[in-house]
Amino acid sequence: MMMHPTNMTGPHVVVRPPLVPPPPPPVPAGLDENAFGYDELAAATGGFSEGNMLGQGGFGYVYRGVLGDGKEVAVKQLSAGGGQGEREFQAEVDMISRVHHRHLVPLVGYCIAGAQRLLVYDFVPNRTLEHHLHEKGLPVMKWTTRLRIAVGSAKGLAYLHEECNPRIIHRDIKSANILLDNNFEPLVADFGMAKLTSENVTHVSTRVMGTFGYLAPEYASSGKLTDKSDVFSYGVMLLELLTGRRPADRSSYGADCLVDWARQALPRAMAAGGGGGYDDIVEPAAAPASTTGRRRRASPLAPSPASATPAGGAPR
Repeated sequence: MMMHPTNMTGPHVVVRPPLVPPPPPPVPAGLDENAFGYDELAAATGGFSEGNMLGQGGFGYVYRGVLGDGKEVAVKQLSAGGGQGEREFQAEVDMISRVHHRHLVPLVGYCIAGAQRLLVYDFVPNRTLEHHLHEKGLPVMKWTTRLRIAVGSAKGLAYLHEECNPRIIHRDIKSANILLDNNFEPLVADFGMAKLTSENVTHVSTRVMGTFGYLAPEYASSGKLTDKSDVFSYGVMLLELLTGRRPADRSSYGADCLVDWARQALPRAMAAGGGGGYDDIVEPAAAPASTTGRRRRASPLAPSPASATPAGGAPR
């Protein structure tokens, strides 16, 4: 007579309890009223149609949507079934519910429906800094606009590092995570990799995450994360703004690194004096010749990543 293994009580039989699905992730207090229904977001995005897709990344897709009251939103649909997507959802809801600053993208709400995890943000109409710097066929961004973006992004980053309690390390500062409104005012976005820290903690040891070309060398080699890791990434983004070059050119053999290039080019330009040396660094069409002096004064903002050492703090 055969016996079902779960009915056996001998010493060599392990009785496993039935699998129970995990409970929904906790949502910070005060956000419950900002919950959206899945059907509501599906209707807002035209059934998450391809025509409404704004972009996609490793954790899912982003869609433009219009809510029932006419409000335009961006809906991030995280990849279902992946532990990384679940962690990003919890991190982003937790982080962004803590922050309120004109240079940070505000969270409008969220949706938990079965395995679906969605985040709803204000719609920022002018796409990303990466798009305006590198997309072919677009007008070259004016120098005054680049300065506005640099200053606004720095203010948002300084808020995270100095005014939030506990402090927040973004961990993925890059041009693709700087959204631009119609006036080219920048908003820092995407808190899915962010980490909380406190003033009496010098660093957080964590799995290295971020984007190739923007990672601080000490973080990449040790996994020790500090707010200086964000400042390094911001410095790389400054170089990107100054030069119009990508942080890593994967189209070339060995992937040219902007930081390595700048480490050689910036000292030569500074030694040349008179502003002329900077003309070989700054994207030529970014500004008329009359602004050479202004470019020269701004360019020393960028050497901290070029020297491959941590910076002291976010510019304010």
